[in-house]
Amino acid sequence: MRIPKWMASPRVMIGLAVVGLIALLALFAPLLAPHDPNEQALVSILLPPAWLPGGDAAFPLGTDSLGRCVLSRLLYGARIAMTVAICSSLGAMILGGILAHIAGYFGGAVDWLIGRVVDIWMSFPPVILALIFMVGLGTGLRNVILSIILVDWTRFCRVLRSEVLVVTRRDYVTAARLIGFSHWRIILREIAPATMPLLITLVSLEMGIAVVVEAILSFIGLSVTAETPAWGQMIADARLSIYQSYWNLVFPVLAIFVTVFAFNILGDGLRRTLDVRLAETQRT
Repeated sequence: MRIPKWMASPRVMIGLAVVGLIALLALFAPLLAPHDPNEQALVSILLPPAWLPGGDAAFPLGTDSLGRCVLSRLLYGARIAMTVAICSSLGAMILGGILAHIAGYFGGAVDWLIGRVVDIWMSFPPVILALIFMVGLGTGLRNVILSIILVDWTRFCRVLRSEVLVVTRRDYVTAARLIGFSHWRIILREIAPATMPLLITLVSLEMGIAVVVEAILSFIGLSVTAETPAWGQMIADARLSIYQSYWNLVFPVLAIFVTVFAFNILGDGLRRTLDVRLAETQRT
């Protein structure tokens, strides 16, 4: 059995392994977490990790300023991060991908109109635009996902449009037009499969961006509700006791770093293996 080329890439395999591990930890957080993430042990506040002097084996990564288990909150925070990463990336992919294929294929006034909308949308700083949406929509996981979709669909639209323009000029697309295939059949059967490798790469990179955006929003209190553990929220809480318990800041920052790094290295590996033009350039 022949192994797909992308599976032979060390970058892809490392990225998949780390992302898969984080996804499993998030999925089985209720079984793996030693405590309820919101349970407060006020007699055990600011405990260090178990391997440091004064640590408690019942709290492997220590406790925060309210006596809550850091490990449990990290595991439940991974559920928020992975949910936002997957749902918002897929939503932005669908919206941006559809508009990109319409603009690149039909061209003319349709392409001009969509292009101007993208230019206007991208003139706003992404984080500021996300903050505006969150202020208008209110807190909550669903609104976080929606705000990221409304901000980041332009990333997919702008990059994919260029690829669609290239594919649309290929001979087999011209032949499909001459045969009399409908526009939508040409887009779905001829153009979309050719742009799929780039789309997959963009999705994996967007997941890392979504994790960072969610962390920023939860850091300033505009993401999920206060009783829902999130990595950005943990960082905000850790600022108050950073000199007494630096680990409360280190662990969520490390979790964000590892997750974003995994998505980025996965996206880079997929780009190197699935992009035919890049592969040909590397061989020459």
